[in-house]
Amino acid sequence: MKIVCLDAATLGENVDLSVFKKFGEFISYQKTKSDEVVPRLKGVNVVITNKVVIDKAVMDATNLKLICISATGMNNVDLEHAKAKNIAVKNVAGYSTASVVQHTFALLFELTNRIKFYDRYVKSGEWVKSEIFTYLGADISEIAGKEFGIIGLGEIGRGVAAAARAFGANVSYYSTSGANKNSEFAQKNLDELLRSSDIISIHSPLNEKTRNLLGANEINLLKDDAIVLNLGRGGIVDEVAMARAIDERNLRFGTDVLESEPMSENSPFLNVKNKENLLITPHVAWGSLEARKRLISLIVKNIEEFIKG
Repeated sequence: MKIVCLDAATLGENVDLSVFKKFGEFISYQKTKSDEVVPRLKGVNVVITNKVVIDKAVMDATNLKLICISATGMNNVDLEHAKAKNIAVKNVAGYSTASVVQHTFALLFELTNRIKFYDRYVKSGEWVKSEIFTYLGADISEIAGKEFGIIGLGEIGRGVAAAARAFGANVSYYSTSGANKNSEFAQKNLDELLRSSDIISIHSPLNEKTRNLLGANEINLLKDDAIVLNLGRGGIVDEVAMARAIDERNLRFGTDVLESEPMSENSPFLNVKNKENLLITPHVAWGSLEARKRLISLIVKNIEEFIKG
């Protein structure tokens, strides 16, 4: 069996890909351009891809038997054509739940506790000059007692809901599919959730129902001092409208995802003046070392199951 990983760079360092050598010949490429895909997959049985596109043209020009997606999302593979050609497609799910839940609160804590602001104050030497024991130059706010709204109550959303409740928040949710019925938390329609929530955390996929879910009209419904967190997908939040709201109102926004990744040069967030109210991380919430190790082990399991038939 010959296995090729097309974009190992997306899996980061400190993960051992040599485990795939037990199945046969294994070749790993850090990155793969679109015109390099077919040449690199000639004579290959199994491909491992995170974001590299495996479309009809690639499948027709190669002899793939198994496509392993090193992520949960499968939109980079033409699933219908794979089915028609009897090519198995396996993704991985559930590996990053703890990592994303933790990152959600990492963003939230920075926006509520202003850690960077106070760290800079201390390291600048200003605290040394102080005549009193404390310094409250930026407001700190509590999670306890706040209305905490969750958009998308899947596995990750439920994890965030449980943690928010542990911090004393009143949790409610909006189901983007309309199919999620959870009696543990109050269900609201979108407008009601936006109007009532002090903190909103997004954990839904990007699809026809969620694209631009928080547009200018929806963002206008938010409380002026609300916190919005996007751990779902870029494209769910209107970035132009959100950037404007951060500057014009006291809105705080933390996101790990953008509509264009990597970030585009003309991103409206690069021009935000109220930078203390904006936090952006480069799509890393999923990527704790533990999560990436689980990811590799799940890909190995997928290959083993494929071999067993």
